[in-house]
Amino acid sequence: MQKWFGAAAAAVALVGMTAAYSQGTQPAAQEWAAHGGSSNEQYYSQLTQIDASNVADLKPAWYFEYDTVRGQEGEPIVVDGVLYISTAWSKVYALDAKTGAELWKYDPKVPGEAGPKGCCDVVNRGVAVSDGRVFITTFDGRMVALDARSGEELWVADTIANHAMDYTSTGAPRVFKGKVIIGQGGAEKGVRGYVTAYDVATGEKAWRFYLTPPPPGVVDGEVSDRVLEEMARPTWFGDLWHTTGGGGAPWDSIVYDEELDQLLIGTGNGSPHSHYLRSDGQGDNLFLASVLALDPDTGEYRWHYQQTPGDSWDYTSVQNMILADLTIDGEPRKVILHAPKNGFFYVIDRESGQPISARPYAEDIRWATGIDTTFWRPIEVPGARYVDRPFLNSPHVGGAHNWQPMAYSPRTGLVYIPTVRNYFTYSATSGPHQGEVIDPSEMPEPDAYLQAFDPLTGQESWRVDANGWIPDSGGSGVLVTASDLVFQGRGDILGEMLAIDARTGEVLWRHDTPNAVMAAPITYMVDGEQYVAVSTGGGGGGNPLLGSTNPPREKQPGRMVVFKLNGTATLPAPPPLAGPATDPDEVFEADKVALGAQVYGRNCVFCHGVNGRQSNIITDLRRSPVVANAQVWRAVVHDGAFLSRGMPKFDGKLSVEEVEAIRQFMGSESQALARDQRAGIAER
Repeated sequence: MQKWFGAAAAAVALVGMTAAYSQGTQPAAQEWAAHGGSSNEQYYSQLTQIDASNVADLKPAWYFEYDTVRGQEGEPIVVDGVLYISTAWSKVYALDAKTGAELWKYDPKVPGEAGPKGCCDVVNRGVAVSDGRVFITTFDGRMVALDARSGEELWVADTIANHAMDYTSTGAPRVFKGKVIIGQGGAEKGVRGYVTAYDVATGEKAWRFYLTPPPPGVVDGEVSDRVLEEMARPTWFGDLWHTTGGGGAPWDSIVYDEELDQLLIGTGNGSPHSHYLRSDGQGDNLFLASVLALDPDTGEYRWHYQQTPGDSWDYTSVQNMILADLTIDGEPRKVILHAPKNGFFYVIDRESGQPISARPYAEDIRWATGIDTTFWRPIEVPGARYVDRPFLNSPHVGGAHNWQPMAYSPRTGLVYIPTVRNYFTYSATSGPHQGEVIDPSEMPEPDAYLQAFDPLTGQESWRVDANGWIPDSGGSGVLVTASDLVFQGRGDILGEMLAIDARTGEVLWRHDTPNAVMAAPITYMVDGEQYVAVSTGGGGGGNPLLGSTNPPREKQPGRMVVFKLNGTATLPAPPPLAGPATDPDEVFEADKVALGAQVYGRNCVFCHGVNGRQSNIITDLRRSPVVANAQVWRAVVHDGAFLSRGMPKFDGKLSVEEVEAIRQFMGSESQALARDQRAGIAER
């Protein structure tokens, strides 16, 4: 059962519903009616009730517990006093924005077997709300329109073009001109990226634009056909991409530019990552790693700028795009502000697609020395494409900035970017995410921080350290307000919220949260009181699942956490440390343990962690009783007994002997953990 807590905890849900829906339309500045706060997606709010003089009095107003322990990346939408939030497994809640009372819940019942298709947890980054409808795209690719008042399904559309490929959908839809649009994820697994627009009233497909060409001789019959044939196909070589799809999945940033009436798409990485393997090391591979402008009515191509030609490093351009008006060299310019994974910050003219500047926002970029401003192409470092030998690169596959939204303040003129310095050894012969092992002493130390970046000068104004949590995140998404406050969260399993002076970087307020904070906070006003809300819960891809500098803990549900001045709610206590290792009472065979380590590394590590070291968001196998029972282990891993929970079955992929070898490897790791626990050795 879900719970809601706060000042009106004694009120019944029906009363909350009546109150929520009787407020009528509020001024736009008091709501958070669109992803990023408005159509320009600046993550900027005009609200000023909470400011530097009183932010120390910011306390929990209410919280609401979800029914899932997986990662929470959703951004709330607040319209007419109702807060709409999507959670892991693509569930949607409508909550009274003042009290947290549940008004309705929608569960699309995503099948558990869809879970393993994703690279990075069963997350969802938000809903869209327009004209009495709530739109959610489910992890398994259904676009669903719900009645905003009741949560009742109005229509459902299947957005997946090829169910034989591992497509997923985790992004927030965008609504514009009677249409709702979504892109897909899956380039890590091998898909062909595209975006699709649907009629908001009926769910009928309006148009689709593919981002990589089809195999020779194939015609999609979509609006992208001509430009792919004439412009994109000549940039692809070899034939591996005919079966992998080439990638380009636009899994996050889509922005409708109201002023110029154009749709802006950030596109994804190549599949496989290696340009040498994917395209014989030749060609730019359009439209990977690009910003693409389309006609919103027809989907017709307008312009593009490719930020990482021939991507070979998982350098997506799907990171959030901000629309702004800047004065550059004395002239007003309508621009896109963009900090994609590759470490360079781009200011792009929205009318022409021509870059105005491209400067590093990250430290120690190793794949390129800069961006040539004649042709606006990266100046690559010899050997960076790791064709002849591995290459120790920075940023790594997670990027210098990932999906966590940055924010822009028109008042300060600064962009606030969650930033990471990180490293990865790339190798063309070992597949995605598996570089050759190097001596750990040769791997430079990473760094994580929130920085204030000046888009006009390319200079950092200040930074706030974000180390001590997961090592490949510079903190959560960011919110900035007209009172010159920056709000950001941190965390791995536990977490905290911060308020920072937007001009100086001084941390003015901190509050512990029982859950990690990955998503962007938002702010809104109801009945004269300003609230700051954030969806909390650890997970996502990479280190959030694989572990951090902090020890694992027992599982806890995700939560919506909402603050206001002098709030009176009390947040739950942190969960206890994770329990003891299973410590199987048997002797494992050394050759089977060695085989199991190899098979585990190829098949299990991305969900269950290196040698089983996990944050326990997905089960820590060293603590699972299943590891001590060969028959149950086989039923789960080989036969799929836990398929409905998101655990894949490996029948047909791994032999019974290989499955047993994994168990023996995990059993030995469980025994090693037990020895450390008896000796009092900390896990982190």
